[in-house]
Amino acid sequence: MKEESLLEMKKMVRDLPWVLIGNFMLALAVAMFILPYNILSGGVAGIAVALQPVFHIEPTLMVNALVLGMFVLGTLFLGKSFAVKTVISSLVYPVYLTIITPFVPLLQLDPILASLYGGLLAGVGIGLVLRTGASTGGMDIPPLIVNKYTGIKISTLVLITDALTVGLGLFTYGLEAVLIGFISVWGTSFGIDKMLTLGGGNAKAVQIISEAHVQINAAIQSELDRGTTLSDATGGYTGAPRKVILVVVEKKEYPKLLELVNRIDENAFMITSDATDVHGEGFTLEFKV
Repeated sequence: MKEESLLEMKKMVRDLPWVLIGNFMLALAVAMFILPYNILSGGVAGIAVALQPVFHIEPTLMVNALVLGMFVLGTLFLGKSFAVKTVISSLVYPVYLTIITPFVPLLQLDPILASLYGGLLAGVGIGLVLRTGASTGGMDIPPLIVNKYTGIKISTLVLITDALTVGLGLFTYGLEAVLIGFISVWGTSFGIDKMLTLGGGNAKAVQIISEAHVQINAAIQSELDRGTTLSDATGGYTGAPRKVILVVVEKKEYPKLLELVNRIDENAFMITSDATDVHGEGFTLEFKV
């Protein structure tokens, strides 16, 4: 039990810098792009922008209040485990936003560019936090609560929540602002996805079927220094037994693999697919969180 607690403590210490950096990037995105340009993004910043013309509350103050309010709500419905993982984000994000807002330079940008880059920067920050198993709090919490009681996919609930958040601005800012806001939502989603797959490798998974599978398998291991997996298959038309070689190579190695296979058996049958999430020796990057 003590050993498990020690390992958990080490993980928390290792993850803490990434949680802090991720929240700083999220706060920077909000302070530099979302709030100055009144971008109807997803999350608490989007709600603050959408409701500001109605309640006339300073957006930064509303963001901070919503973050803390969502944290309390999440603690009540999701328990202590959630609170432990989210308390850091719920505390440091409002502090970051309050401190950096007065010092962030006002850039002269087209609102579309502000929406895009604000969304991308926010997505990278959120993705860094999610990689540690923590949450950024805020409007991530309602989807988590609904998921707990309904089983609906969190990704679907997040998309619905963000769409509703952006939709709030339809009555205060108009359709054009809503459409610009959806660019931010897309940018955030894209940034999160890229961060969550970072370190998995950008590779090709290749299946090779050939009568010369012994020679091809040996050449792959000796010339490309890549491991392979052999599996048994049966020809659907002939009923003859076949060997299928499975190998994963980096994109830059793929042309060399093609040349290697064609050199040995130009009639070899190859099936290639993109592998964006590859973990293990030879692929996982040094960057880990």
